Amino acid sequence: MRKVDVVIVGASLSAAAAAKRLVDAGLETVVLERKALPRHKICSGILSPRGHRFLIENFGPLPREVLHEPTWCRGVTFHFPSMVSMKMDFFGGTTPHLHRKFSDYWAIQRSGAEVHDQTSFTGLEDNGDHVVVSARRDGEELKYRARQVIGADGPSSPVIRALYPDYPKQIPWFFVGQKFHNIIECPLDHEYFHFWFHPDLGHYTWSHARDGQQIVGVGFKRGDNFDARHGNVVRYFEDKHGVKLDPHTTHEGCAENFGPSLVNRYVFGRGNVLVTGQAAGFLNMIGEGMSCALHSGAISGEAVVEARLRNRPVQETYRRMIASEVRRTTDQWNPLKIAFERPHEADFPAALMRLPWRERRLVVRDLWRFMLLYKEFKWGREILRAAASRLLGDGYPTTRWI
Repeated sequence: MRKVDVVIVGASLSAAAAAKRLVDAGLETVVLERKALPRHKICSGILSPRGHRFLIENFGPLPREVLHEPTWCRGVTFHFPSMVSMKMDFFGGTTPHLHRKFSDYWAIQRSGAEVHDQTSFTGLEDNGDHVVVSARRDGEELKYRARQVIGADGPSSPVIRALYPDYPKQIPWFFVGQKFHNIIECPLDHEYFHFWFHPDLGHYTWSHARDGQQIVGVGFKRGDNFDARHGNVVRYFEDKHGVKLDPHTTHEGCAENFGPSLVNRYVFGRGNVLVTGQAAGFLNMIGEGMSCALHSGAISGEAVVEARLRNRPVQETYRRMIASEVRRTTDQWNPLKIAFERPHEADFPAALMRLPWRERRLVVRDLWRFMLLYKEFKWGREILRAAASRLLGDGYPTTRWI
């Protein structure tokens, strides 16, 4: 049995951030990754300015090989059924377009942690003063003994399933897929990430340029047909925006957990096992999860170090420290924050106010109709309760966290 200070499950950006904090503090850290590295990662790759700053400050300048073409993105453009479009530049300038296969690998290498790839997590047992982690590599059963474990293994987290077997059945799941097309004609500005608030297109619809092709992405409640949903979006793009594309060359998709950050229902683990990144439920507005994954991952590593220094329970320490990232992320979905402050990294209120009065009314109407798409999940009251709690206090209720 291998004895280490901390085992991290998943070689993600959140894992790299956690590992960097742990290794810098002198803790022996092993990262388990089920795939061979560098591994493919489904993602738009459009990083927020906050995430970009984190990468530079913690890992150094980004090498060219970790970027797609175009290598940067200027901002986001929102499109509405009324054919109003709102173009918004990111605060602080352009941000990188990450190639997640290579950016994640670069970050995990720069963290200094020991990485065991092609090693699948299979279970854990928390014994109070240590955790025994079970894994498998090439058919061989492996055991690790660690003081703490960090689950940084994405939305379909095996670590969460080990802790809370019934949790995946308790939340709605979405399928998010994107197809890659050669371009015949595309008037969409390639310097921006494009997002559609259109209930007839899906719960999450986007497009942007990548490596000479155009991505057409759609997210919807799991169980619907990807090809049908995607085909509907492609026809809409051509009819309404003049986007003409060849049939797709490749496609990819995965399950996503959109809800936790909207309703302050995060999963942070139990005992000596911490959960972070998108596994915990962190997801920014319009689905960018990399920046909050990096910051929450770093906090999980810091919590382990802090708990050891002060001889405090690590779960208690983590939940106290992670509250700042909860505020940052859930504020982006908070209607009061959106209306009266600037919780995002692009100025939505200013862009809205630049529109003529008639178009402003159309945008508000379209947003309301889009939000009704989520009515079946009964998130409305939970979002309003969370917003009221935030208004009356410094943060969101910790009693909602798992």
